[in-house]
Amino acid sequence: MRRPAWVVMTYIVLLLLAVATALPNFLPSTVRNTLPDWATSQSVSLGLDLQGGAHLLLAVDREDLAVSRLEELRSTLADEMRALDLNPAAIRIVARTLSAPASDALLAAMKGIAGATMQPGSPVDFTVDAADGVLRLELTQAGLDRAATTAADSSLEVIRHRVDQVGVSEPVISRVGEDRILVQMPGVENPAQLRELLGSTAKMSFQMVAPGPGPGVSMLKLRDGSEAIPVEDRVALSGDRLERAAPAFDPDAGHPMVTFAFDRQGAVAFAEITAANIGQRFAVVLDGAVLTAPVIQSAIPGGQGQITGDFTVEEAQTLAVLLTSGALPASLEVIEERSVGAALGADSIRAGLITGALGLALVVAVMVGLYGGWGLLASCILGLNVMLTLTALGVLGATLTLPGIAGIILCLGIAVDSNILIFSRIREETAKGVTAIKALTQGYARAWATILDANITTLLAMLLLFMFGAGAIRGFAITMSLGIVISMFTAVVLMRMMMEVLVRRRKPARLAIAPLVGGVPTPATFSFMRRGRIALAVSAALSLAAVGALVWPGPNLGIDFTGGVQMVLRSDAPVPLADLRAALAAGLPGDASLQAFGNPNEALIRVQGEVGQATVAAVEAAAAQAVPSAVFDQIDLVGPTISSELATTGLIALSLAVLAMLAYIWVRFEWHFAAGAIVVLILDVTKTFGVIAVTGWEVNLTTIVALLTLIGYSVNDKVVVYDRIREHLCGDDAPLADVIDRSLNQVLARCVFTSGTTLAALLPMAIWGGPAVAGFAWPMIAGVVIATGSSLFVSGPVLAWLAARSPAATSGRSLPQAG
Repeated sequence: MRRPAWVVMTYIVLLLLAVATALPNFLPSTVRNTLPDWATSQSVSLGLDLQGGAHLLLAVDREDLAVSRLEELRSTLADEMRALDLNPAAIRIVARTLSAPASDALLAAMKGIAGATMQPGSPVDFTVDAADGVLRLELTQAGLDRAATTAADSSLEVIRHRVDQVGVSEPVISRVGEDRILVQMPGVENPAQLRELLGSTAKMSFQMVAPGPGPGVSMLKLRDGSEAIPVEDRVALSGDRLERAAPAFDPDAGHPMVTFAFDRQGAVAFAEITAANIGQRFAVVLDGAVLTAPVIQSAIPGGQGQITGDFTVEEAQTLAVLLTSGALPASLEVIEERSVGAALGADSIRAGLITGALGLALVVAVMVGLYGGWGLLASCILGLNVMLTLTALGVLGATLTLPGIAGIILCLGIAVDSNILIFSRIREETAKGVTAIKALTQGYARAWATILDANITTLLAMLLLFMFGAGAIRGFAITMSLGIVISMFTAVVLMRMMMEVLVRRRKPARLAIAPLVGGVPTPATFSFMRRGRIALAVSAALSLAAVGALVWPGPNLGIDFTGGVQMVLRSDAPVPLADLRAALAAGLPGDASLQAFGNPNEALIRVQGEVGQATVAAVEAAAAQAVPSAVFDQIDLVGPTISSELATTGLIALSLAVLAMLAYIWVRFEWHFAAGAIVVLILDVTKTFGVIAVTGWEVNLTTIVALLTLIGYSVNDKVVVYDRIREHLCGDDAPLADVIDRSLNQVLARCVFTSGTTLAALLPMAIWGGPAVAGFAWPMIAGVVIATGSSLFVSGPVLAWLAARSPAATSGRSLPQAG
């Protein structure tokens, strides 16, 4: 019972350091900024959903890349045909294939070029063959994949340059996969400017305006979309020759404009072009749109000019940045966007603190009511648990997100499960008449295996969530995992040390862990097994009804799985929903749903299906027309590619979670325990899905997080039940039904108490946590209630049914046929 003094002092010093490290996280930013750097260096970083900012996932546009590569290949083929006195006008393009009249010399030349571009050990970029007098060149998928990877590598530096020009603090720009780039920019208040800045290819050229349509002429729209003018396809001067560009103001009209200057070679060419085309219109083209097309009044030496138009200050700045940073090697499309305004982030932090405080207060109230002073001591250790979790997040450099706050709050309810298990075991030992010291020692010894098994199942679910999740979802998995590991340390090590100290000092004859009111409850004598068949039938019927609810009315899938855009609009005055609905109907080609959100000054706009940046821009334009003071606090855009991937990874994560639980319980118990746990788990998950479908709760990534957490929680419950049954099966010759009944009655209080503390932590999140957190809390509440009921009424009969088909597994005992 006694520990070396140096061990105790080490614990004390480490805990004091952890608390001191965590304290700055609770100070206002004005106070925290006055502290020295060493005092705040381990503070937890806030995610974009809490501090505000933009998260964009960009992908190389494969179709545009194929068109670009095909055009390059056409140009190469045309050059070779001219060298052989062949007419390039005979070149035809069909899909990703070029065709032209064949000749032996042309075939040999193109095969040589294809071989020269091939990397050692890699397939060629394009294939060359000739048949029936026709030469065919076809782009290969391997070549396009290689080009996409190269384009993403090159685009990374261009994007970094553009972001640096804007001056965003601490941006995160990184490669994701083969052809994707992740950009996270905290504090960005104008995601539309960011979208334009990162999504624009910025391929600029100077081309002469033609007298009219004809061969070698394309009709290009002006930037404002007012009209299209004929522009020669031939590029007179490439934008690659630009040396610098900067926003400025027209000295005469005072309007924003952009000034530019060419390098030496470009300046010479610019002077020659302007001198030879006085009186002609000269178009400045950016990404296929004409920015301006002024008339050349005279030769322009020096290589300097200006681009004027109806620019805003932000548009002029963006254009200057685009021209200065250079063109992207390929078009990038925004396949996912998550933008949160600073005001909404502050509201989320405030809601998290309120719900966390309420959840902690409710858990403390439950623990004190159930276990008196010992429950209060466990609650104090619980507060230390939060401090240690924040310290661990800071030391690891992890980011705290809104789901992460939900994870901390949920841990408040789940963490006391270890204490509840230990207190229950100590009460049982005390009821046998043993001394206080022996009850404490035996209680911890008997509870340890159950605590370990129960928490490992939840950690397995969090591991899968981390592996298959991204962004804020990973933040939840990290926070929950740290909270679970730390709760095991605080409950098994710190709480035990405190209890040992108190027992040694007080020297009680018996260790009575009495509730605040009344005496220690004795185990019930409820006959669960006599009602086993009824419970199984009811559970199976409810699960079948839940499956039916998934067919009709079906789940309410969110944009995470259907694709689409969801935007939260805020105004200084009540939002005129009718006017806004009319503006959206006029400005959007698809159906847009509109509903009140939070308070009359807010509205939620949702467009499901295949959407892109144009959809977001159309919504913003319609909102500006109907609600001039509109500000978008939140923008979530999920492209069809991402939505398909999210649905696939969600199903994989759920399936692997079930298999992981099955494997772990199979190893730790026997096959019928594992099979029983999985059968009951499937019943739990299907009924929870049914509740979600019937209530119309939106199914999104948050729902998958809730279901994975629920899988861990449900199996945790089953492990506690099965661990007690297994314990009684060793050396007990009673019938299996009696063993199961006695075990269920012994864990009845633990199951109800743990569910009570978990629900106490979840209810404030569901009621006051806001839509994002409520979408996690309500399914969890439904799942916890369902899992607790199945642990008590269904898990035992299922185990007995399986054991009856394998009598050897339980020493020849099987479930009696009494109903």
